[in-house]
Order: sequence, then structure tokens, then C-alpha cells
Amino acid sequence: MKPQVFEFTVTVASEHIDAQNHVNNLVYLEWCLEAAEKHWSRNATNQLLNEYVWFVLKHEIHYKAQAVLGDQLCLKTWVSSNAGVRSERQYEIYNQKSGKLLVQAKTLWCLLRADSKKPTAIPEEICNLFVDE
Repeated sequence: MKPQVFEFTVTVASEHIDAQNHVNNLVYLEWCLEAAEKHWSRNATNQLLNEYVWFVLKHEIHYKAQAVLGDQLCLKTWVSSNAGVRSERQYEIYNQKSGKLLVQAKTLWCLLRADSKKPTAIPEEICNLFVDE
């Protein structure tokens, strides 16, 4: 089985630009979080969405090139591993026109029960949501 890759596109708008006239570093992080949320929301059942929440333990981002106003970007994300209560999610952000890799990132997530906010082992049902056979 291989990880299921989730993709979406975004166009760089003026609110994404910082004083250096390129996409602000925090915006890339926001897009990564948005990609993770969209992937989870698309794949999870209503029951799973109500029973569980994800909390971030750690982010790691490598900036390779910049994006500027008007660029169309392709964001890709996938779950690379699950162990116990932790799940690691990878991200890549590309300039859609040139195909150039702009950002590589990963986030270590912890699965919590929504009602108690206590960490819980990731059930097989959730692991299977993010793989292609």
C-alpha cells in the first residue's frame, strides 16, 4: 500500500505577501495546515470527525524557493507514518507553471479523543483512510 496524496491549488494573493515581496513564511505553514484539514475532512466519516481531533506536536519546514504575487501553487500532502498516538504528515508546495519545488515540510500530529482531549492510539480505520491500494 502507498500513501494517498491529496492535492489542491492556491493562487498567491496580496494578503500572502510580506515586506520582502514574496509569500510570508507563516502563510506556507497555514497552507500546510489547511491541506491536512482538507484531507482529513474529505476522507473521515462524520463519526470520526466527531470522535477525534488532531493536535500538532512539531512542524519542520524547508524553504527552497520563493513564490510571488499571482503565482499558482500546487500543494500536496500525505501521511507517511502512524505509530501509537502519532502521525507524521508530509507536504510539498510547487509552482504550478514551472513545476519547481518551493517548500518541503512535515508535521508530527497527535490524535486525541474529542470529548476528553486525551491522546489515543490511532485506530486501523483511520490509518486506512490515507492509503491507496
